[in-house]
Amino acid sequence: MIRRTFLMLAATALLAAGAPAMAHNHGGKNIVETAQANEQFSILVEAVVAADLAGALSGEGPLTVFAPTNDAFAKLLEELGVTKEALLADTELLTQVLLYHVVEGKVMKADVPVGSAIPTLQGGSFTIDESLSITDARDRKAGIAATDVETSNGVIHVIDTVILP
Repeated sequence: MIRRTFLMLAATALLAAGAPAMAHNHGGKNIVETAQANEQFSILVEAVVAADLAGALSGEGPLTVFAPTNDAFAKLLEELGVTKEALLADTELLTQVLLYHVVEGKVMKADVPVGSAIPTLQGGSFTIDESLSITDARDRKAGIAATDVETSNGVIHVIDTVILP
């Protein structure tokens, strides 16, 4: 359960339609399968596999994943001044970062505890304000681009920035 991280969002219809709030059940697909079905999450999928979290994120759940897009990972790589290969090679750090994007239970947009600390599987927490902006442990901001992508084992919310513990 603790190794569930965040194969979040592969909201195929999400980014394809460009809609910020969509509720879909992706034909019985779990979090990982949903992410694999959307090219916008290819780096996330690579990271989940590298951190050996695919099994946990494919499990029973329910889990809520705040899934960064490929563009979010590109911003992180630039911010850190590292290559994708270097990021994926540091599996200990990668696991901590990925688990920071996963919350126990199925938390739909309407149920997000606005302004309260939201505990993650990594052990840290982040907050979400009224405008659906996430503030991570380093005071960095991430926007939620799409919400309520339902999967067989939880829900994915698409985010535009990788959040850090």
